[in-house]
Amino acid sequence: MKTGVTIASTVVATTAAIAQSVSFDGDRIGSAPAGWTCGVTGRGSPHWAVAADPSAPSKSNVLMQSGSGTFPWCVKSGTAVADGFVEVKFKPISGKEDQAGGLVWRWKDGDHYYVARANALENNVSLYYAERGSRKTLKYVDAPVARGAWHTLRVEFAGSKIAVSLDGKRAIDFDDSHITGPGAVGVWTKADSVTAFDDFVFGAALR
Repeated sequence: MKTGVTIASTVVATTAAIAQSVSFDGDRIGSAPAGWTCGVTGRGSPHWAVAADPSAPSKSNVLMQSGSGTFPWCVKSGTAVADGFVEVKFKPISGKEDQAGGLVWRWKDGDHYYVARANALENNVSLYYAERGSRKTLKYVDAPVARGAWHTLRVEFAGSKIAVSLDGKRAIDFDDSHITGPGAVGVWTKADSVTAFDDFVFGAALR
């Protein structure tokens, strides 16, 4: 794991955050990454495993979801971020029902968390929260999401303020307080999405 310093400059104005990054390059291919917990909200058989990908932004491994389920997720164990940011590079590869890549934060358990996702089938970005295992829509916006290409999804959050960016462009600004307090951070997909993830970065705001 690499560490550094970044600035969450939009939602958490002028507030520094210590960034931690994960590239999956030191993890065993074919297994879930060490220190991560993977599962599904709802039903299904997701398959999260580290895989080699020559196109990876930081070569050569990625985290890939290649199974299926209602809402597969994989979170970094031991993380507890209330206010801060989370970011990942993702590549939607295939899927008949969906081709989605997402981020989760303030993850309490598999039934309660926030999620932002981009979808290559629908060409949009959306914001949700999960409560008692049911996904609740907060906002959708149209945005180009090319299949087979790497994209950067980033969420900054502080109190009720949430900002979602795709490929460096702000897509969603929203106020919501359904889920408060610290929780884990991680990645997310939907249905039969086959999606690769790399360069996962997160940080808690320093007040």
